[in-house]
Amino acid sequence: MDITTILFFLIVGTIVGLIGKFLAPGDKDNIPLWLTVICGIGGMLLGGVIYRAFGGDGSDGLDWVQGIVAVLTAMVLVIIASVVSGRTRTTV
Repeated sequence: MDITTILFFLIVGTIVGLIGKFLAPGDKDNIPLWLTVICGIGGMLLGGVIYRAFGGDGSDGLDWVQGIVAVLTAMVLVIIASVVSGRTRTTV
């Protein structure tokens, strides 16, 4: 993997993770940013596998369906991370 690929996954993974965190139901903003980025990168990778498993073959340029699947997968990963990390938000 070259540096361009790593930067792509970091930048786009952060965006996908933040969108997934925003769309997750309930109060799911109790996970740290680094875990959101991990969920975004995982959403991209796992979403691509799911997309291809259901017959997606990609397209030239930006593939919106694959992007939507990646965001939805990241959303699920954010929910799982929020439940597993068990961080609670305290208000004073």
